[in-house]
Amino acid sequence: MARAFNQAQFIEALKANLVLEHSQDDELLGELIQAGLDYATSYQHLVPGHYENHPLSESTYRAVIMLATHFYESRDGSTGGFFADNTHAAARVWEAVNRLLILDRDWKV
Repeated sequence: MARAFNQAQFIEALKANLVLEHSQDDELLGELIQAGLDYATSYQHLVPGHYENHPLSESTYRAVIMLATHFYESRDGSTGGFFADNTHAAARVWEAVNRLLILDRDWKV
């Protein structure tokens, strides 16, 4: 199932993932989603802004939500966010995100 990019829906999905019920951080969440989308397009070798005009696969959508969640939970500079007691937590997030994004990568030589 492919999803069209919709900032408001992305923010609501991110807030649900974070179990966040207030709207005070919505602007920040939008910026973190954009950072996740920028990372996704770069990692997948797509042109910047690709997902503004093309649908996201479910794997790319989930990767962006995971990455934005990680950014939000780690915004204080810690490595693991919610799982700060595990020094490898941040690396595991990036591994999971990259494995999801690789499914839609435009392979180039």
